[in-house]
Amino acid sequence: MEKDQIIKDHLISHLKGGEAFLPLVEMLNKIPYSRLGEKPNGLPYSFFELFYHIKFAQKDILDYCSAQNYDSHNWPVDYWPKKAQPDSESEWEELKTEYFEERKEFIDFILDPETNLLASVRNSEHLVLREVMLVIEHTAYHTGQLLIILRCLGLYK
Repeated sequence: MEKDQIIKDHLISHLKGGEAFLPLVEMLNKIPYSRLGEKPNGLPYSFFELFYHIKFAQKDILDYCSAQNYDSHNWPVDYWPKKAQPDSESEWEELKTEYFEERKEFIDFILDPETNLLASVRNSEHLVLREVMLVIEHTAYHTGQLLIILRCLGLYK
C-alpha cells in the first residue's frame, strides 16, 4: 500500500472517531430529544449547541478545502446556534443526517487521488493536512464535552 494511502486511512479512522474515546454516533444514540437543550451543573453549552458547533465547523473546513466559491463565516457568531435546543425532532434528525453526510464528503475528499495532503489550501500557509487534523482535533475536543454532558445528565456512566 502506498504511504499516502496509509496516512489517509489513518486520518479517516480518526475523523470517524472512537480511536481513543466513545464514538460520536454512540453519544447521539444516548441522548433523548427532550434533554438536548439542558445545560447541567452550570455548563455553558447544551448537547445540541455543542453538536451543532461540531457540525458547522466540519462543514466550514470542508468547504474551505474543497469549494470553489468559499465564503468565510463570522466567528464566533455563525459557529454556534442561536438557541439551546432544536425546534423539532425533525430539525434534530436533519442536523445529524447532515453531519454524517458531510463527514462522508470530507472522507471522499481525503480519499480522492487528486487530494494532496501537503498542498496549500487557497494559496494560504494552511495545508490540507492541517485542515483535516483541525477537524479531527476540534471534533475530539468537543466530543469529550458531549460525554461530560451525558454523564452530568445521568445518561452515561
